[in-house]
Amino acid sequence: MIKSQTNCSDLNEPDLITVTTALQKILAQIKPLQQYQRIGLDHACGRTLYHAVIAPFNVPPHRNSAVDGYAINSTDLPESGDTSELVIAGAAYAGQPFTGALAPGECLRIMTGAPVPEPLNVVIMQEQVERFNNTITLDHTHRRHQNIRQAGEDIVQGCPVLLAGKLLTPADIGLLASLGLTEIDVTRKLRIAIASTGDELHSLGSELAPGGIYDSNCHTLKASLERPDITVVNLGILDDNPASLQRCFEETATHCDLIISTGGVSVGDADHTRTALRALGSIEFWKVAIKPGRPLAFGCLNKTPFFGLPGNPVAVLVTLYQFVLPAIDKMLGITDRPVCPAFTALSTEAIRKRPGRTEIQRGIISQTTTGHWHVKTTGQQGSGILRSMSLANAFIILEHDRGPVKKGDPVTVQPFAGLL
Repeated sequence: MIKSQTNCSDLNEPDLITVTTALQKILAQIKPLQQYQRIGLDHACGRTLYHAVIAPFNVPPHRNSAVDGYAINSTDLPESGDTSELVIAGAAYAGQPFTGALAPGECLRIMTGAPVPEPLNVVIMQEQVERFNNTITLDHTHRRHQNIRQAGEDIVQGCPVLLAGKLLTPADIGLLASLGLTEIDVTRKLRIAIASTGDELHSLGSELAPGGIYDSNCHTLKASLERPDITVVNLGILDDNPASLQRCFEETATHCDLIISTGGVSVGDADHTRTALRALGSIEFWKVAIKPGRPLAFGCLNKTPFFGLPGNPVAVLVTLYQFVLPAIDKMLGITDRPVCPAFTALSTEAIRKRPGRTEIQRGIISQTTTGHWHVKTTGQQGSGILRSMSLANAFIILEHDRGPVKKGDPVTVQPFAGLL
């Protein structure tokens, strides 16, 4: 009887680490960039704020009306049960403040956003008065400061508006524009090199040789990493021999912040990436208890972090999302980004699963008319079936210790929207 050697189906394989441990090891090695650049505000969305922004003035800069109506002095409010008649002495518009003076018994026609002059301290909605010619009649149901936005109500001069580490959103850009800022300091762009390995790979446009396939991994990585805060250096398909890989990786490490390769990290005779990484630097780990994505190498070439992702297309995307993106966030100094929540959905089918590894399946989530979330798999879940990613809109995260899933069981889902 043949004695089987340790292989990828063994859940107790030596050197196999959990997803949690792998991520902890990665983040322990990653250091944030210490360089920044000053850029124009119109190019800052999607970049990471390097220095906190302090408010140079109050926003709004003056008291202003929150509605279209009439500004009065509270001393002209009638007693309970009574009404008052006031004379309209002028008008104020946003950008065209009233500059005169009002006598007792007079009021000001005012529009939304217009400055409220002293000593007026009540704004009454136009629908809550009766107007006749140049007078209004109001009742006793109003109070001081109603419908008035106070100076500094949104932002107080001298206070932090946005903190360092904020991944800037469109709303942040508008906020900074409201402060009159034209330029801000952001973390410089991260230079990421990507490469594919494997003699079977062919570039698009070339003729396929027998046994050959087109390289999809570089295109997948490039599309995933084309962000405002990243510069992608595409090394293409590398010669799949140890000496050539070592030369390329060593040279690339001198001018890139992060290197990502696909393929060549398993235990086959032609898997040379892990060998090159070990010769040039250090390997923190190369086997993770995850499906797909078990052969995942992480280490450093001098001080340059290196990810050797699996060669199978689905495993590339799974490991990119679960391990590489958190490392990129830390390198860019991102400590505040829009939340991409994972939540619970009910599985519409049974899913096979063995305890002892994290399994990440591709799923389609949908919401019922009653508001409940459901999820189904995209079918066959092989790590080479890239169509399973194209059909999916979420990952189904089956935890390390979990066993089989029955139809109707709750499972954790991670929508693709917002992951990048």
